[in-house]
Amino acid sequence: MNTKNETMMQYFEWYLPNDGLWWKRCAAKAKRLSGLGVTAVWLPPAYKGISQEDVGYGVYDLYDLGEFDQKGTVRTKYGTREEYLQAISAFHAVGIRVFGDIVLNHRMGGDATENVKAVTDSAEDRLQQLGDEETVKVWSRFTFPGRKGKYSRFTWNHTHFTGTDYAENAEYADRIFRFKGKHWAPETDPEKGNFDYLMGMNVDTQNPVVVRETEKWLRWYLEVTGIDGLRLDAVKHISFPFYRDLLASLRGRGYPDLPAVGEYWSGDTERLQHYLEAVNYSMSLFDVPLHYHFFEASEQGRNYDMREIFRNTLVQTNPGNAVTFVDNHDTQLGQSLQSFIRDEFKPLAYALILLRQDGIPCVFYSDYYGNPVRNRPMVPNLGKMMKIRRFYAYGEQVDAMEDPHLIGWVRRGDPAYPASGIAVVLSNAEGGQKRMEIGRSFAGQSFHDALGNCAEPVTIDEEGFGLFSCQEESVSIWVQDKAYEALTVTE
Repeated sequence: MNTKNETMMQYFEWYLPNDGLWWKRCAAKAKRLSGLGVTAVWLPPAYKGISQEDVGYGVYDLYDLGEFDQKGTVRTKYGTREEYLQAISAFHAVGIRVFGDIVLNHRMGGDATENVKAVTDSAEDRLQQLGDEETVKVWSRFTFPGRKGKYSRFTWNHTHFTGTDYAENAEYADRIFRFKGKHWAPETDPEKGNFDYLMGMNVDTQNPVVVRETEKWLRWYLEVTGIDGLRLDAVKHISFPFYRDLLASLRGRGYPDLPAVGEYWSGDTERLQHYLEAVNYSMSLFDVPLHYHFFEASEQGRNYDMREIFRNTLVQTNPGNAVTFVDNHDTQLGQSLQSFIRDEFKPLAYALILLRQDGIPCVFYSDYYGNPVRNRPMVPNLGKMMKIRRFYAYGEQVDAMEDPHLIGWVRRGDPAYPASGIAVVLSNAEGGQKRMEIGRSFAGQSFHDALGNCAEPVTIDEEGFGLFSCQEESVSIWVQDKAYEALTVTE
């Protein structure tokens, strides 16, 4: 096919320091990432949150990219608007696309309160009304006094929201206030009866005024920043037709090739498939079911059947719409979706997403660099695996997945990529060997374990077969002489 393998990197994590230097660090690392084979980076939300410490998901003002004195700060946690734009330019200069994190479900940190009539719905079943109508005092006015109308004069009030979980004049309880005349969006994830509401002031994506303002902002954001794609946050909590129609409008008027990746957090592949159908396959989704398979495998150790690792995952059922990943900022230790993959299994998991033909893998920042805040090491040889993907993991894929613990596959190479063609063997229990056919064109050639776990080379026989091995609870990636020499030199 002569198509270069794509690799995304989530270039942030939850526990970054609040020193305002992140955008500068991004710019400084762009060239290095390009050399690793990174073709796209997903950057954190760039707009003003409820405080300077906010990671970016407590959105206050989408138009403030670190330019105005609001919420006690001019810069965001990551830096200033100009530094953000410079980081994007640095990535573009080395051929890396930038995906912006788009958070449209909620707002936080309102500037003034309003008295609003509302009813109370159960937090565990949003279709169950618990109380009669009452008047609640809520932080629903967003006037952005620090920006003073620059870029947009639009301000928000309670008519632009569906509800909230906090009121000044009501004792906190496990409940949600739904504003009078409002209803939860009919097409959202069915968890908790209806999972429209997530946090903060819930944006009413059924309101035509909100829809128009949202598209206006997104067009402004794309034009000002020059980002290349969208990472869409919390899509399961937003009316399904909302992004279907918004993306269609953007692509029909000015952005025909705009890619998008949605975060639909569910381990149920059928729900992901239903969502893709509902949005006319207008985006890819992160393969959450595969992440949970990795988590189960890392927790169960030798009791996990590796033949099941791809069963009922998005990359198996919808490979053209799957973005695979091992961990992210939400699955980190201490976070709401904590399901962090054990260190010993991570090299196997990354081999399973980086070196196969289906899906676009997304490497997590903390796995590549390590995370001293949470005392987590970097994943061994992850950079080398990324380079193998970029330069050598091409050609027809043939699987050898018949053993419950020792699995493997070959990629038979592509003439467009010199020295391409690899064999991968991994085990979550005892080590062993697998006889796999990489192709007659490789007869007589030597293959070496690029990760150094197996010392002796493998010579391909006249029939195109090699006896490839791996050690106990490890992965070995076998590459040709020239690839092995190149990887050794670059290390």
